[in-house]
Amino acid sequence: MVQSRGFVGRRGAANVKLPPGQYLTTDFPVLSAGPTPHVPLDKWELTIDDGTSVLRRWSWQAFRELPAEKITTDIHCVTRWSKIGTAWEGVSLDTLLADITTQSAFALVHSYGGYTTNLPLDDLRNKQAWVAFGYDGADLVAEHGGPARLLVPHLYFWKSAKWVRGITLLHQEEPGFWERNGYHNYGDPWREQRYSGD
Repeated sequence: MVQSRGFVGRRGAANVKLPPGQYLTTDFPVLSAGPTPHVPLDKWELTIDDGTSVLRRWSWQAFRELPAEKITTDIHCVTRWSKIGTAWEGVSLDTLLADITTQSAFALVHSYGGYTTNLPLDDLRNKQAWVAFGYDGADLVAEHGGPARLLVPHLYFWKSAKWVRGITLLHQEEPGFWERNGYHNYGDPWREQRYSGD
């Protein structure tokens, strides 16, 4: 089992350390920029490309045959809620990027439904990011990004793009949907990087 930064086992509310400006919730609020896509598994695919060529492609079956990990981590939403000790299952980006040689420093993640988010490639490596297909011991439901979503728990949760379908490797950073609409380009909750200029 992988434990993300800041997770130290079962904790009560009294000894939880939250990023500045966050409050604790036991709910899992559903926030989306548009309607929830429902992607049939036989139509689902995940690709990694370099902007011109597809470097890797997985069907749902091929993706689910990759080695999976269980992750327990805290998540922090830019709308100020935090949820501690969330339990996920997914495939590490280390696994997905393992055989790809690239000089790219950035990634633009694409979702079914047209949403995008940008991240430094270094934030997707070294057990920091997963494509998650399970939550709390069950398949990830569409409202929370199923069948699969990006999980990057050390950044605000908008960076953990729902309904992931592809990752484009880039030499220069390209802002995603929320970043073009006033959100911070990086989104570190411990530094309160909520909006551009923070």
